Amino acid sequence: MVSMSNMDVISVGDIVTDAFIKLFDDKARTYEDHEGKWLAMPYGMKIPFDDAYIVEAVGNSSNASVAFARLGLKSGLIANVGGDQHGRDMIAALEKNKVDTTFIRVNSTKKSNYHYVLWYKSERTILIKHEDYNYHWPHIRSDETPKWIYLSSISEHAIDFHDQISDWLDANPDVRLAFNPGTFQMKAGVERLRRIYARTEVLILNREEAVTVSGGDYNNLHDLLDRLHQLGPKMVVITDGPEGAYASDGNRRLKMPAYPDIAPPFERTGAGDAFTSTFVSAIIKGNNMEGALQWAPINSMTVVQKIGAQEGLLSEHHLEEYLKKAPDWYKPSDF
Repeated sequence: MVSMSNMDVISVGDIVTDAFIKLFDDKARTYEDHEGKWLAMPYGMKIPFDDAYIVEAVGNSSNASVAFARLGLKSGLIANVGGDQHGRDMIAALEKNKVDTTFIRVNSTKKSNYHYVLWYKSERTILIKHEDYNYHWPHIRSDETPKWIYLSSISEHAIDFHDQISDWLDANPDVRLAFNPGTFQMKAGVERLRRIYARTEVLILNREEAVTVSGGDYNNLHDLLDRLHQLGPKMVVITDGPEGAYASDGNRRLKMPAYPDIAPPFERTGAGDAFTSTFVSAIIKGNNMEGALQWAPINSMTVVQKIGAQEGLLSEHHLEEYLKKAPDWYKPSDF
């Protein structure tokens, strides 16, 4: 167990076991229509699959907590599990990754979150079901108070839990907040979570999410950044897949290219979590916005070379080795 005293960062969010089912390339297909892109398989048939993998203790905040620990920060997690073997296995997996589990609440009469990931080529379609936990903010002693809180995806059942988080942050004004909204948090809307947005030090979204949250123009990054800053965050980062990322601290705006792939992506789960948590790690460690932008794409690139969201996460030493080998054009520029 990691000592909870003088914690650098405590992540907050749901935790899950992912069961990956790797489909054969010729046993499924994708197609697009006016509603989007679809994965299709024969209906009412027995379909062979290539392989299956169980990946424990994942989820946006859990992935971040492991990334923080891997980069040398004292990291903990606030989450819920059920009173089953899956819950015990997730706690053990976190502790193996040097994440403190003191504040993980075991719900003895409930199941743990368990999702199924249909892995087709390098992409994945996830079948999700969030268990209905009774969310409560834990009692955190003064000697356990972290420097940062990292908040990400939580079930729609936890909307009132955000008020408890806000109350605790109000009572602890020195604690800084990083926010990477999940699906249900974005669905709740800006007004419902206005205290969270107003308290946020670092807000990170992908480009589509930035439009959803801000209501801004997808084709105008300055408009998106302006609108997101107006919600309260001091630093805003918008990721844009292979196009790289954009960041603003209210004064300077930078564009960062993606780190070149060392090989074609193997499986894309966790790329966004790796970017977000690595950016925040760099800020926690005292880097400026430019330095954080150089760190984050590297972990995002290495994660997609492995199965799941955590196996490819780097230590600070290995991350710096990739940075030393980066091409000359791999640096942020004003835009």
